[in-house]
Amino acid sequence: MRSEQGADARKRRRGGWLVALAILAGAGGAYAWHNREQAAAAKPAARAPAPVPVTLARVERGPLAVVLSGLGTVQAYNTVQVRSRVDGEILKIGFREGQVVKKGDLLAQVDPRPYQAALDQARAKKAQDEANVKNAKADLERYTKLGDYASRQQTETQGATVNQLTAQIAGDQAAIDNAATQLSYATIQAPIDGVTGFRLIDVGNIVNAAQQTAIVTITQVEPIFVVYTAPEEQLGEVMRALAAGTVPVEAWSTDGMARLSEGRLDLVNNQVDTATGTIRLKASFANKDHALWPGVSVSTKMRTGTIPDAVTVPDDAVQHGPNGLYAFVVDDQMKAHMQPISVGRSNDGRSQVLKGLSPGQTVVWRGQSRVQEGALVAEATPAAPARQADNAALTQSEAR
Repeated sequence: MRSEQGADARKRRRGGWLVALAILAGAGGAYAWHNREQAAAAKPAARAPAPVPVTLARVERGPLAVVLSGLGTVQAYNTVQVRSRVDGEILKIGFREGQVVKKGDLLAQVDPRPYQAALDQARAKKAQDEANVKNAKADLERYTKLGDYASRQQTETQGATVNQLTAQIAGDQAAIDNAATQLSYATIQAPIDGVTGFRLIDVGNIVNAAQQTAIVTITQVEPIFVVYTAPEEQLGEVMRALAAGTVPVEAWSTDGMARLSEGRLDLVNNQVDTATGTIRLKASFANKDHALWPGVSVSTKMRTGTIPDAVTVPDDAVQHGPNGLYAFVVDDQMKAHMQPISVGRSNDGRSQVLKGLSPGQTVVWRGQSRVQEGALVAEATPAAPARQADNAALTQSEAR
């Protein structure tokens, strides 16, 4: 009887454990289902692609200057190699290397004593001959007054003596002028306004008129020339512009980053270089600030006219594709579309559009690398000035 009761108790305990396990399994399944539902509810829906940040610009209509670009070299207006015209010792140098000198400024002094002595001698000879001619004229006057008491031969001989001495005085004056000229050559002066170069002769050296070594070279830089070239195809356009009036020319650094000076076209060469197919041009510049220097290479921009109603876009808006030039046009929904175009002249960062765009349209100016056909775009917001200033201060602080 007891064994039967024990067996029943064991059966009841096993049944309880089974019920408990079933309840736990059901609770775990419910918990897993609940978590899956929450994860599914929390998962966001797929979002549309974000607009591409770009810089936009308008297609404009207005005057566009016709500018021809070229490359040239700066040349001095005048270049003089200063040499001595007399022989002697250099007693003084009157300039510094690189100095700006004016015409007539002292450059060097050659020993003037031999030339001063020659001048004094010529003057003394003239004074002597003047005294002789005065005495000869007095004798001639006496012979003339004596009349029949003096022979005709004496009178004529005395007249010839007066004429001879008078001519000698003229020769004396020429000798004086020559001696004075030689003496003036002993003081070497600047023949032009300009800038001195390296000094090639020092004080104490002997110079002579036949030597090839110059004392210094002076270059005139106010005004100054730029000699540059243009393709022969542009010759007609340049000649028409020159015939119409002044043709402005700007000189820029070779990298195109800095405008150096403004001048005008002075000369078109009288022949085309058949080897290169170019024509040489010469422009003059006042160069008061000495921004141009002889020998410097520059780029030139010559304005030959103006297109009054040109349709233009920024240069960077023009893109090169496999089928030619194009631009991204932005519609009312801020979507970009490729538009084939053809362009003409370019100046001051804007290109003339000959075909494909109309004034008032909006084009992508910068940021095209991420733009595709039909892509949604948005105007890029520039950084705030305060944030830019903070960034610059931070960069300087890090550098320190």
